Amino acid sequence: MKKITFLLLTFLLCSSLPAHAEIKKENRLWQDESIYSLMIDRFNDGDIKNDLDVNAKDPLAYNGGDFQGIIDKLDYIHEMGFTAIRLTPIVDNTQNGYHGYWVKDFYKTDEHFGTIKTFQNLVKEAHKRKMKVIIDFVANNTAADHPWVSDPSKKNWYHPKQNMDNGTKSWVDGLPDLNQDNPEVSKYLIDAAKWWINKTNIDGYSLPEVNQVPLSFWTEFSKAVKKEKKDFLLMGVPTENASIDAARYQSSGIDSVFDYTQSKKLRKAFATTNQSFTDLNSASGQVGKPELMANFFDNEYTIRFTSDIVDKRQYPGSRWKTALTYLYTTPGIPIYYYGTDIALIGGKVPDNRRQMNFRTEKDLIDFTTKVAELRNKLPSLTRGNMEMLYDKGGMIVYKRVYKGETAIIAINNSTKSQKVVLTDKQLAADKELRGLLGGDLVRSHKNDYILIIDRDNSEIYVLADKSGINITFIAALVGVVILTIIFLLFIIKRGKK
Repeated sequence: MKKITFLLLTFLLCSSLPAHAEIKKENRLWQDESIYSLMIDRFNDGDIKNDLDVNAKDPLAYNGGDFQGIIDKLDYIHEMGFTAIRLTPIVDNTQNGYHGYWVKDFYKTDEHFGTIKTFQNLVKEAHKRKMKVIIDFVANNTAADHPWVSDPSKKNWYHPKQNMDNGTKSWVDGLPDLNQDNPEVSKYLIDAAKWWINKTNIDGYSLPEVNQVPLSFWTEFSKAVKKEKKDFLLMGVPTENASIDAARYQSSGIDSVFDYTQSKKLRKAFATTNQSFTDLNSASGQVGKPELMANFFDNEYTIRFTSDIVDKRQYPGSRWKTALTYLYTTPGIPIYYYGTDIALIGGKVPDNRRQMNFRTEKDLIDFTTKVAELRNKLPSLTRGNMEMLYDKGGMIVYKRVYKGETAIIAINNSTKSQKVVLTDKQLAADKELRGLLGGDLVRSHKNDYILIIDRDNSEIYVLADKSGINITFIAALVGVVILTIIFLLFIIKRGKK
């Protein structure tokens, strides 16, 4: 009797949930992915044996994070709904090169992070969870003490030092600036990039300071590395605040580009309430494929977005929730910098690279998980076109449509409840909007849909046929009631005996 009642209840709950055309993992495109971006040294220490010269109290020294630490937290990342991870450079660095950008050897892993065997295991474990792995590949410079710098035969491997304002000569950022126009340099970098793909089976490269390297090199680079693995991603990371023509880079074979212009607009719109979204929704430069642009609030080069929120005397949890709803439901690949899950605060480098802390409240993590689940299930959120339906006083409503599936996203980033009336011309006649984030239900009434969203709140709806009186639902409910009564009578009867 208990089993029958349980089965009926399960059927009852399942029959009340809307069905969606979820994208299967093997059919996913890069625009369907969501990326958890982390700095290896600052994420998690999983193997104390490689804690060489580690000083967790020094923000300019190695703090202990390693490959094993990432492996240990793959389930944590996966359970939040992420389908890919991005890592800072894994190769051997000079002293205090915790960030990975002071390259000493292009063919070795850094001893502080672990062996190549451990990294290979990391990739395998990620792939078991249907997660892709992207790593930074540094092609613009080496460490100041790299052997090439003092090798006379490799003098032409670097660009000449430039005249500085103080009368001295130096390389950009003080680091030896590689000359990619030199065929030997170009071949070396491309061979190293191909080697890592074949040796570790990674799925993509992110390319730091992509704008400091000639487009001609990237064209050659992209053709070569993409022959090594199908659907291999190249993601350009420009110098902070650089404004570049993303379409030109995408034409050269770099699939995705970090958009700092859009990031600034995002930060301005969501750091506090009652902001206009007009500027945010305007075009941000020449973008060839907006669905592949890397959208982000902060990264390893910028001040933490949480710091913006605190400066505006706002509550980080609410601001992040509305911000993430927008990030996960608009065209582009969301890049989620480690520590966002705990609203980590931080100023300029290296303050924005603080150690991760996993002992925290789960509210923001739970929200991230929920909105990621919807993004993974609804193709319209990653592949659909986008149309703005309402934008006023910190409240926006927009529509994403893909192959008959229509999602409506309503975000109230204001200080009061908002009412928005949508018409059947904007949606469709005689339908209903089923809220999947907060459980709201809006049925059309006289050809209108009336949305009421509380302050600091969001909802993701799908457009569906009106449910009306659900005969199956009612029949199942009656069945459960009858069986419960019979079961209770049975228990009473046995008790009397």
